[in-house]
Amino acid sequence: MNDKIKTPAVDFLFDAILSLKDKDECYKFFEDVCTVNEILSFAQRLEVAKMLTEHKTYLEIAEKTGASTATISRVNRSLIYGNDGYGMAFGRLDGKEPYTEDK
Repeated sequence: MNDKIKTPAVDFLFDAILSLKDKDECYKFFEDVCTVNEILSFAQRLEVAKMLTEHKTYLEIAEKTGASTATISRVNRSLIYGNDGYGMAFGRLDGKEPYTEDK
């Protein structure tokens, strides 16, 4: 875990996120806290990570998500060398496919 981000302010942010009860509350909170582009970037990274775990090629991922190869590479590095945050989330989703738009 990166000690640079472990601050009281980030703890407060994560406590606020963990207090949200459903998807509707998440929409309300994140629309207030983030820009639309920030939310879409988070969603794109998650979709890229899911596709990488499904062994899709960079080209397939770029075409489907619109992500740059730099973004795909960054997400791939997180999957390989990161803290398994994506893996934890995917494991807990257990059978629930994240929403993906056909592009």
